[in-house]
Amino acid sequence: MKLTSNLSGGRLTMALSGELDQHAAKELAVKMEERLEADLPRECVLDLGELRFMDSSGIALILRVCKRMRALGGRTRVENVQPQPMRVLDASGIGRIIEID
Repeated sequence: MKLTSNLSGGRLTMALSGELDQHAAKELAVKMEERLEADLPRECVLDLGELRFMDSSGIALILRVCKRMRALGGRTRVENVQPQPMRVLDASGIGRIIEID
């Protein structure tokens, strides 16, 4: 699991690549929280274009980022979702809470 991030104009893009399972989600949650606290963005975009696999722990991770961004007065968006992670997102109904492009 790899995380890369870029801050530009108040928009923090965090790109995830590899496989997001329970083990990876624990480590990733800490790294993502650190970035959010350091950058204090107005918008956070989670780019899942290189994420090959995600289980339900990915939903928890996305919700955690969304909750933190709301506390900061910002918003969260998910983009470039591959087919397998999209099936997990669709099954969860998370699209009613967060914007998915």
